[in-house]
Amino acid sequence: MSLHAFASKDNWQQEGAARFCIGEAFFRASSQTGRDLGVLAAIALRKSTPLANKTHSAKNSSLRILDAMTGCGVRPLRYILEAGADYVWANEGNQDLHARLSENLNRSLPPNRYCITHQDANVVFFDCHQRQDFYDLIDIDSFGSPMPVLANALWAIKLGGFLYLTSTDGRATSGHAPDASLQTYAAYARAHPAVHEQGLRLLIGLAAQQAAARGLSAKPVFAFYQGEVNRVMVQIVRQSSWDSRNYGFLSYCHNCGQFATVPWKKLGRTACICGIAMTDTTIQKPVIQKPVISGPMWLGPLHNIETLKVMKQAAIDLQQTSVESSDGFETFGRETSGYKTSGYKTSERWAKCQALLDIMQAEAELPPYYYPLAEIGRRGKIDIPPRQALLDQLKQAGFTATQTHISAQAIKTDAPMATCVQLASCARKT
Repeated sequence: MSLHAFASKDNWQQEGAARFCIGEAFFRASSQTGRDLGVLAAIALRKSTPLANKTHSAKNSSLRILDAMTGCGVRPLRYILEAGADYVWANEGNQDLHARLSENLNRSLPPNRYCITHQDANVVFFDCHQRQDFYDLIDIDSFGSPMPVLANALWAIKLGGFLYLTSTDGRATSGHAPDASLQTYAAYARAHPAVHEQGLRLLIGLAAQQAAARGLSAKPVFAFYQGEVNRVMVQIVRQSSWDSRNYGFLSYCHNCGQFATVPWKKLGRTACICGIAMTDTTIQKPVIQKPVISGPMWLGPLHNIETLKVMKQAAIDLQQTSVESSDGFETFGRETSGYKTSGYKTSERWAKCQALLDIMQAEAELPPYYYPLAEIGRRGKIDIPPRQALLDQLKQAGFTATQTHISAQAIKTDAPMATCVQLASCARKT
């Protein structure tokens, strides 16, 4: 039977330049933006390293990608067709998906541009190391935590290469299962209003610690949160020195709502600036309630601004290409030439990526937390303040403030929570 016989018209999808059939493979359509960012990062990697230097040998001038948990193969298709990858290793642990995966890749790619295997990801990584076959970008789109494979992926990554990680265990990273976070991330996560950013920083911190144990450094390229999925891209380089200022703890005061970073040397001396005394009913004396502490986690910049600029230019170029193309529709909804589409143009998708990257650049170096607008309203006993109006007020007061990609109903700023509440309350009275 021909492999094409497995493809019913209703099953075929399109995302970007990739046309594929999901079949029995797991596929999260809502994670498309994460795949878009992966494509843009792959383009940025080629442009920002010796890969772009034509004087290098053919061996050094190729962009080689390893997709460790490929599923239906949408990522290999997009990395080659949109990012211009020269070669992709598509590994899928489920042997039962071989026919579907082969069909998807065979339809669009020449056979010398990819290979398919069905092994445990750890076996693949060790095989790469044993053969000294290192990859420029490794994509690990795992379920739960990437901890079971993260450390071994470092054996297969090329120095200067990008490692793309996924975490979906929001219960652990949000502080609802602190023992689970301790087991998985070697960090104790507590609940507070900025837990979605905490999930990203725990994942970066895990990568940084695992890399440091091998004399390497994992530097964030970008970190993206969407719909309970954390995706983090880090660059693996030789470690010059370990900066503990970027790897520490985050405190949160339930009394006043203020966050603060806590270095290792001050763990036993944490206190909030509010100094609010609570009455201990067991001894009938006022005591200072200390803030809760989460960590250790990554406290440094969330994204690399220079790489984001290159990614944005790549999105602009892809948008222009899609405008000039006669086949500019994609994704899900209506039928076009036997594929499910929505009438949603690729050019519009890349425009949205540009807007997202602008927000990421603005938030990259702000403190490692955000303030939900609802929390500001609750503490000020007012309605939820308009985001843009509050941002304008903070900037006028001399603070840095921006929206955050993590939540449309939150802001990132270096202003204290008390200042945000005060400005929002004053605005309601005028």
